Amino acid sequence: MAEPDRSRLVRAAGGLVLRGGGEAEEIAIVHRPKYSDWSLPKGKLDPGETEEQAALREVEEETGFRCRLGRPLGVVEYVDPKGRPKTVHYWEMAVEGGAFAPNREVDELRWVPVAAAADLLTHERDREIVRRLLA
Repeated sequence: MAEPDRSRLVRAAGGLVLRGGGEAEEIAIVHRPKYSDWSLPKGKLDPGETEEQAALREVEEETGFRCRLGRPLGVVEYVDPKGRPKTVHYWEMAVEGGAFAPNREVDELRWVPVAAAADLLTHERDREIVRRLLA
């Protein structure tokens, strides 16, 4: 298989939005009707934006929650449906305000126990990030 064309790299960022604590800690997962999947909130960087800025903006756009960044959880790399290489940087995030309302990208948000999130997420790359959070 040929190496992906890095000149077409798509940069994205997102977050693992958490509430509660200890054994009661929950994570927000979102349903995207366009892809018919359950995912972690994330999205592409705007021109001139850092990964940190994009992560906070995208999480707020998709979930309605204003958050603060916690520890970085690393990067996942994959090839998107258009055949472009994509990197997504993730952070742990804590909610500071806001509320979910369905929008054009996300029609449902669920708070689920962190330990159960991997079973509900559609993509292995999202499950990997949850495993990093638990490690």
